[in-house]
Amino acid sequence: MRYVVLDTETTGININEGNRIIEIGCLELDGRTPTGRHYHVYLQPDRSSEEGALAIHGITDEFLKDKPRFKDIADEFFDFIKGAELIIHNAPFDIGYINHEFALLGQTERSDISQHCTILDTLVMARERHPGQRNSLDALCKRYGVDNSGRELHGALLDAEILAEVYLAMTGGQTNLSLAGDGGDEGGGYVSVTPIRRIAADRGALPVLAASAQELEAHQKFLEKIKKASGVELAW
Repeated sequence: MRYVVLDTETTGININEGNRIIEIGCLELDGRTPTGRHYHVYLQPDRSSEEGALAIHGITDEFLKDKPRFKDIADEFFDFIKGAELIIHNAPFDIGYINHEFALLGQTERSDISQHCTILDTLVMARERHPGQRNSLDALCKRYGVDNSGRELHGALLDAEILAEVYLAMTGGQTNLSLAGDGGDEGGGYVSVTPIRRIAADRGALPVLAASAQELEAHQKFLEKIKKASGVELAW
């Protein structure tokens, strides 16, 4: 199953006040494995960010003035997400803005992304698993032991990387994947296929050790504990 973990930053909260997307960050997973492909772009919104939004993401008008507009990247962005299951925290916000951007271009066939992708909202998932608790991305990082110490301001790609680790932790206990790419990203390029980790390749082939019967039995018992604690059927 192909997943795309997605986040956006915008000029403001209310889409009805002319606010626009200024950053898109996506990270691709093949099942539960990062593929090393990500999509990241900053966008010129042709308007200023609201003061409250600027305090959250810190992306200035000056920084965005030479960036592409959504119309310039619409096709390649759509191609990257098409057919995937989108993993988004508070999906109605991001999907609403994405649909709005395509609608502004008159691309009615793309103005409902749910017709081209399935959508998994991790905020809904978290509320079901942790009712009555705080379920912001920061709160989930703390709950699941995901390191977000580098997150002084919100950023779409950084938040997508953090959300990927949170999602894997919520659905199976897998964390600390070092999801960030090896190279920097100044927002000028779009799709990157840089491998996330090169360590295994540098070390050469690793030996494959089969689990013993005792280890397999212990593993099965551990899976049963996860199933009982989560209250959902496991996917493996």
